[in-house]
Amino acid sequence: MTEAKRTRLSTGFPVSGLGFRVLCFESPQARRFKTRVRNSEPGTLKQTRSNCQRESTNPTCIDNLTRKIRSNSSAFIAVISFVLVVATISNSNAVLAAQRYSLSNKEKVFLEDLSHRAFLYFWEQADSSTGLVLDRCRADGSPHDENHRGVASIAATGFGLTAVCIAAARGWIKPREARGRTLATLRFLAERAPRFHGWFYHWMDAATGERRWNSEVSSIDTALLLGGVLTARQCFRDDKEIVRLATKIYDEIDFVWMQNGHPALLSHGWKPESGFLGPQWDSYSEQTILYLLGIGSSTHPIPNRSWWAWRREWISYAGYTYLAGAAPLFIHQYSQAWVDYRGQREKPTPHINYFENSIKATRAHRAFCMDLAKEFPGYSENIWGITASDSVKGYVAWGGPPRDPAIDGTVVPSAAGGSLMFAPDICLPALVSMRDKSGELGKKIWGRYGFVDAFNPGTGWVDQDVIGINAGITLLSSENLRDGIVWRWFMRNSEIVRAMRGAGLEKDRRERSSDNHRSSLSAYRLHSQVPPQMPY
Repeated sequence: MTEAKRTRLSTGFPVSGLGFRVLCFESPQARRFKTRVRNSEPGTLKQTRSNCQRESTNPTCIDNLTRKIRSNSSAFIAVISFVLVVATISNSNAVLAAQRYSLSNKEKVFLEDLSHRAFLYFWEQADSSTGLVLDRCRADGSPHDENHRGVASIAATGFGLTAVCIAAARGWIKPREARGRTLATLRFLAERAPRFHGWFYHWMDAATGERRWNSEVSSIDTALLLGGVLTARQCFRDDKEIVRLATKIYDEIDFVWMQNGHPALLSHGWKPESGFLGPQWDSYSEQTILYLLGIGSSTHPIPNRSWWAWRREWISYAGYTYLAGAAPLFIHQYSQAWVDYRGQREKPTPHINYFENSIKATRAHRAFCMDLAKEFPGYSENIWGITASDSVKGYVAWGGPPRDPAIDGTVVPSAAGGSLMFAPDICLPALVSMRDKSGELGKKIWGRYGFVDAFNPGTGWVDQDVIGINAGITLLSSENLRDGIVWRWFMRNSEIVRAMRGAGLEKDRRERSSDNHRSSLSAYRLHSQVPPQMPY
């Protein structure tokens, strides 16, 4: 499928300082042009991307209209509102499909097995003294190469803390065991792990906490760690020591320092040899949890306007219009593993509902993979998914739409796994089909920890590894689909609730109590339930 399927216009100027960008309209002339391109050689249309701007070669954008309204911000906002209202109406069926989904008994059994296997990764592949979780391990249990052996990921450790809470609630381990592992992890993080202004290194030695791979002090990976720390604080909210340690870790993180002098944006990280990294979190990505943590901080808060300092850019594909950023699907998943955006929207136009946005992104991504089936027949209705993963050529941060030139037919199970909470009607059949895949390939891709990180049905290549963060997003998404348990724990933290209010998120007024909207409300009913806490 050519890039003509993807329609976007970057206007290059902000709306009231909020950084929104407007979509293209598709005219009949554009559709005829796309038909000609579709029948031509691949690569007819070429797109380039930079950190600041993405350009569309679609010939029929609203350039003339844009020029006329650039001088009139109110008219420009009205145009955006109209476009996105139309998009919302056209995308409503996708949202309703997710909200109305009811799990069958077979699906419940599958999810229990999938979640339990993923949990085992975090229970068995963590250092029992430090609680740090390995970045990756061999799927068959064999020792890893020397370069990867003993390397822990601070983000995987955040997933691991959450996994322990889930396991205790599900009865997979005893509450005493869960409490012991959680205390050991939090004590190490709070008292022994190397930090800089409270932030943690991306990769660390699992046994000692020493910096590995010359890694950076990472803002986003520390934020994902905090997702687990604050989940544990609520899961074990009757344990004063766990609450004290979790609060200490959070309160010592200096969000203002991570701004590196910028009035609103946060840096990607810092290295002792060279200082702050060049990139900032200046566009939509997996970073929303990071900004909420910063805004909600009791000790080193960043201003509410930080939420509006990063760009919002939109993409339209296969009839779905949604906020997008980098190519990997995980950008729509990681923050929402913990943050419950259901029934919440931004106050200003265009009233973005991030939960619904991820539903659309997931469904568009599946359509994108199916469109690739002509080139890579291994993709199908139930075998799909591309997100950052291993490949035959190494680790690749790929995804789409748009088409990444590196795509080679590889399937990444965590793409569908991480979106279980958004689109179970398409993600569950995909994961079951992958598990049940016949032949030698099927035997290799499903094991003790669930799925291997990636495989290629066209070439027969199967990854040897399981990667912690990909197993983690599958676990948390599965558990949120089952009963919203992670969301309920995390959203009890007052700092997050305060941050969402400060950022300008409000209840989505489309959620009404009439009979016509009963199915819609069912997706939100769990938010008010009190999550379990672990007994002694």
